[in-house]
Amino acid sequence: MSENKKIENEIKEKLVAINRITKVVKGGRRFGFAALVVVGNQKGSIGIGQGKSKQVPDAIKKATEVAKRNLIKIPLKEGRTLHHDVKGKNGSGKVFLRAAPAGTGIIAGGAIRSVCEVIGIQDVVAKSLGSANPHNVLKACLNGLKSQISPKILSNIRGKKISDIVLKREAK
Repeated sequence: MSENKKIENEIKEKLVAINRITKVVKGGRRFGFAALVVVGNQKGSIGIGQGKSKQVPDAIKKATEVAKRNLIKIPLKEGRTLHHDVKGKNGSGKVFLRAAPAGTGIIAGGAIRSVCEVIGIQDVVAKSLGSANPHNVLKACLNGLKSQISPKILSNIRGKKISDIVLKREAK
C-alpha cells in the first residue's frame, strides 16, 4: 500500500479543458460539466481521461481517475526530448512534434504543451495543424508519441547494435 502512495505522489495532473453542457428541461436549464485531464510522472508515463458530472470538481476527479488507469510508457531521448520527429493524427486533429537541442524549452501551445509538461519532455517544437479541438489534438499527440521508435527497439528489430544505429558526431 505504501508503494502505491509513493506512485500517487509522483504523478502530476493537468487540466486541459472543461466544457459546460446545458440540458433544457421544463423548469429551466440543467448544467453539466465535462473535464479533459492529462496525467504523467514526468519520466515518460502519460495518461488521458475524460469525466462528466454536475459539478466541476467531481468531473475533474473522475477524469483524473480514468487518466491514472490508462497510463502508458513513452520512450524519451536522454529523458528530455523525442528520439525523432513524429506526426500524429486523430480525426481532423493533426500534430507535428520535432526533437530539439537542449535548452530549447517547450515550444508548443494548448493541449500539446500540457502533454509535454506531464510526460517530462523539456525540449520540443510542436505544431497543431487542422482541428483545434483539445480532445482531437490530445489524442493525435498521443498517437504521434506512441508511433515513435527508440534506437533500443530498432536495434532489436534489425538485429544490430545500438551504436550502429545511433550516429556519433565526430569531434572536428
